[in-house]
Amino acid sequence: MKNFFIIIGFLFSVSAFAQIDKVLPNPKSPPRLYNDFTKAGNFLTPEQAQALESKLVAYDDSTSSQVAIVIVDGLGGYEANEYATALGRKWGIGGKEFNNGILILISTGGGEGNRDAYIAVGYGLEGAIPDMIAAYIVDHEIIENFKQSNYYRGLDEATDAIIKAAAGEYKAPEGYGKGKGKGLKPWQIILLLFVIWTLMAIVGGRKGGGGMASRRGYRGWGGPFWGGGSGWSGGGGWS
Repeated sequence: MKNFFIIIGFLFSVSAFAQIDKVLPNPKSPPRLYNDFTKAGNFLTPEQAQALESKLVAYDDSTSSQVAIVIVDGLGGYEANEYATALGRKWGIGGKEFNNGILILISTGGGEGNRDAYIAVGYGLEGAIPDMIAAYIVDHEIIENFKQSNYYRGLDEATDAIIKAAAGEYKAPEGYGKGKGKGLKPWQIILLLFVIWTLMAIVGGRKGGGGMASRRGYRGWGGPFWGGGSGWSGGGGWS
């Protein structure tokens, strides 16, 4: 019975990842750190896009951390945190050795869906950029500028803030985020209970061996493991 729950849990995780993988874009060739996958392809001007690319490449070259920006029209029906986490894994942003990757995800809504902004953080940087910091950067640096149609400024200031946060030089105001939490959706509660049940089956009777589960996935998948960066808010929309 124990092995049954282990197998079901693993297959469920692999199946979920395989489904979302169908809507994720592939990296551009040659790879870039600023990526505009919108149909129009003009979220920023070419000059602005190149300025961000050069900035992110310089940061990548000078540190073990890596920041990528991805702009899409929509999220294929998934939540921003799900999409960003899966994309971070698929692309391997930050590399396997350090898991020091950060993904800034922007969904324009394509003129139809909701607009979203989300920051996903690899495990290697979660100490420097916890959920509260990532959420503050989304709300304060990205959303506030996007509401004024200052898209380049929003991304430029967000990347500045991320670089400072990774160096321990950026702080959210004390008490930020209190009262912003959202309750879990029914499917999230069911999934959480299923995961807990599976982990109890693993831990309860394990005599050694088996897979090592992290708190957000199974180690051994191809790519770094990612946490949701904008925390309780699940990203942010703007109008």
